[in-house]
Amino acid sequence: MSRHSLYCSDQARDIARRRLPRIVFDYIDGAAGKESAAAGNLAALDRLRLMPRVLAPAEQASLATCFLGQTFTLPFGIAPMGMCNLAWPGADRLLAAEAVRRGIPHGVSTAASTNLETMQELAGSLAWFQLYVTGTLDAAWHLVDRVEAAGYQVLILTVDVPRVAARRRDQRNGFTMPFRIGTKQFMDFARHPHWSLASLLAGIPEPANFNDLPGGKGFDRHASRAGANWAFLDQLRRRWKGKLIVKGVLSPDDAQRIQASGADAVYVSNHGGRQLDSAPAAITALAQVRAAVGPDFPLVFDSGVRSGEDILKALACGADLVMLGRPLLYALGADGARGLASLLDATVNELSVAMAQLGLADVGDIRASHLVPNHF
Repeated sequence: MSRHSLYCSDQARDIARRRLPRIVFDYIDGAAGKESAAAGNLAALDRLRLMPRVLAPAEQASLATCFLGQTFTLPFGIAPMGMCNLAWPGADRLLAAEAVRRGIPHGVSTAASTNLETMQELAGSLAWFQLYVTGTLDAAWHLVDRVEAAGYQVLILTVDVPRVAARRRDQRNGFTMPFRIGTKQFMDFARHPHWSLASLLAGIPEPANFNDLPGGKGFDRHASRAGANWAFLDQLRRRWKGKLIVKGVLSPDDAQRIQASGADAVYVSNHGGRQLDSAPAAITALAQVRAAVGPDFPLVFDSGVRSGEDILKALACGADLVMLGRPLLYALGADGARGLASLLDATVNELSVAMAQLGLADVGDIRASHLVPNHF
């Protein structure tokens, strides 16, 4: 294990790239097509500049935020991610533990390595379930019934994966789910004994929420998810009594229609660049969506967020809550539970320092005026 704390997501990524089998690291790190959308997310956030303000010291800034009736200690949470246990054995549980320790929301993916009932037990009201409409509609409604029975209060409907996009690194590496281990994959694992031995002892993970779905076909990563359409959204809104967030939105017109459907929040995201390589950078869409839905409608944001300053930029662009994805998996791959905790500590510190530089005492005071104009 590493003897050094992680101090930024770039460091976590570098260590994870060395410690994880290539097939696993590339699954986490890769994106659609030429990966220009993923790179565009990072570049667009980097181009945004923040205007420092002086002589307005804020020794202890308040980072607490209220979203959809829940109060969180921090203005960011854990994005829903499938198969987290590939990054490190027990990653789902480690993420849930950090969510509870820090008082932040934890998105639980349909494709999680741990079943949704267990995740709700671990994280309680902080667990938000992310729904893919994959396979048949009967299977989707079965999942919704399970989510309701388990006690979830927030449901995230992901709508930007009508079909899973080709990810060239996965194709090159022969990534399938469940794993099919040939000679190439065996040699890859053999070159990374730290991960391989730990994963062998824990058991190679597989999606845990598909075992009892109607039809009994189990998980098919490439099954159509086109059942997530406007008609399904209307039915889901009538059927689901909890809070409903719609994830994967970039178009202001779509955001307005989702708002009119009765959804409680829109989640602006381009899936980290993993779906449409020609998609706009999510941060450039965020301000447009905010303008379309008005100043008070709740917005969540992810895609390209790598630091506390990125979180502040997203809040200034109109997000009410920001979600972290890949950096947390890098941290887990780099140093397990210790890596995850230290990267989250570093992110909180980055956000606090950035707020002090801007003379901000409360995240609720972050405004678009804190951005330097014309830096997109």
